Amino acid sequence: MRSSLATVAHKEAGMRPDSSLCVGAVVPRTGRLARLGDPLSFVIDMLAPRLTEVRNTRRHPLRFATRDSRSDPVHAAQAVRELVEHDRADVVITMAGTKVLPAVAGACEALGVPCVSTTFPWQAYVYSRADDIDHRFDWTYHFAWGLDDIAAVFADIWERLDDTPAVGCLWNDDLQGRLLRHDRHGFAPAAARRGHTLTDPGGYREPAADFTPHIRHLRRHGATVVTSAATAADLALFHRQAREAGYLPRLITCSRWLTYPHIDPHDGPARGRHELADARVATLVYWTPSHPHRSSLDGSTADELAAAYQQGTGKPWLQPLGLAHALVEVAHHALTHADDPADRRAVARAIGRTRLDTIAGPLDWTSGPTPNIALIPLVGGQWHPTRDGHRLAVVTNSAAPDVPVTADVAPTS
Repeated sequence: MRSSLATVAHKEAGMRPDSSLCVGAVVPRTGRLARLGDPLSFVIDMLAPRLTEVRNTRRHPLRFATRDSRSDPVHAAQAVRELVEHDRADVVITMAGTKVLPAVAGACEALGVPCVSTTFPWQAYVYSRADDIDHRFDWTYHFAWGLDDIAAVFADIWERLDDTPAVGCLWNDDLQGRLLRHDRHGFAPAAARRGHTLTDPGGYREPAADFTPHIRHLRRHGATVVTSAATAADLALFHRQAREAGYLPRLITCSRWLTYPHIDPHDGPARGRHELADARVATLVYWTPSHPHRSSLDGSTADELAAAYQQGTGKPWLQPLGLAHALVEVAHHALTHADDPADRRAVARAIGRTRLDTIAGPLDWTSGPTPNIALIPLVGGQWHPTRDGHRLAVVTNSAAPDVPVTADVAPTS
C-alpha cells in the first residue's frame, strides 16, 4: 500500500496545471479534538488572505487547503490523501492528537509530501513511528520539546517548595507512559539526574475507572508531589478520590491537557474543569502572549496574536496558538527558500535546513537532538483561580529567562 500511495503522490506532483502552490492543513474540526484544532483553523483563516503568493525565483500564487481529521487516525490519513490527490498540496502542516498526528506524518511519509507538525514531545513523535530514536525520516519534520525538558521544568517547580519532595507518578500504560518511564530518553531518568526519587505505582488504562490502588501506593511511599500526564477527566477523578481518602499532595504537575484552560477533549469542557478548580495544577508552558517573539511574516508580536484570537473568537488564547502560527511560518519559509518550490523533495530539503525566528521562538532543524526535530524551550506554569476563572501564571523560567515570571509556586489548596 505504501508504494501505491507514493506512486499516486509522484504522479500528482507532475500534474500541476499552473505555477500555484498549496499549503495543506490537517485540522481536527470535528470529534473529540475539535476544540484543540481551533488555533490552527484561526491562524489559517487569518493568514490565508494575506499570504497569496510565494516569491522564489519567480512569483507563485499561494493557496491554503484544509481537511478535517475528524479526530481519528484513519480519517487523518485519508485527509492527507485528499490534500495530495485533490488539492495538490506541496507541504502539509498539522498539530494535536497523540494518535492522529503520527497518522498524518506517516501518511505524508508514504505519499512523499513534506510535513511539519508540532504539539507533543519529540521522543513520542519518533517512537510512535520508528524503533530507533535516531531514525531519519525523508519527508516529515517536527518541532516541540522533549520529555527531558518537561522533567527539568517540573523539577524547577518542585524545587520551589520548602523541602525536597518525594514525587509520585500517575502515568498510563500506553505509549505515553512507556516513554515517560524509558530508561534512556524518558522523564524518569531526567528527573533522577536532578536528584529526585520517583515512586511509580504502575500504569492505568485510559479512561481510568478507579485510582484507589494508585492512591494507596503513593500514600504508603510518602509522595507529597504527584506528577502526571493524564487527561483532565482522569486527573479530576484522581484528585476527587485522593481527597476522599484523605490523601492531599502538596502539588500536582501535569503535562497533558492541563496546558489548556481546563478543557478535556474526551468529555467536553465542563467535566473535570470544575473539579480541578482549586487544585492549582502546575504544567508546562511553551507559549504565552508575554513571550518576546515576533512573526517572521509581518513582525507581529505574541501579544498581538493572542489579542486577535480573543477578539476574533470571543475565547481565551490557547498555548497552541503560537505553535499554529509558527507552522504556517515554516511552511511559507520552506516554499520561499526551496530550490524549486514545485518540487516536493526540494521543499523537504528546505525544511531540513531551516533556521527561522518565529512567533513561537527560534526554530533550527540543523541542530536538533535527532534528525527532523527542532526544539523550543519550556518554562513552568501554574493555573491560579481568579474571579473570572483561571489564569496561567509563569512560575519558573530557567530555560527561557526572557519570559517573565508572573507568580510564585502555590501549593495545592
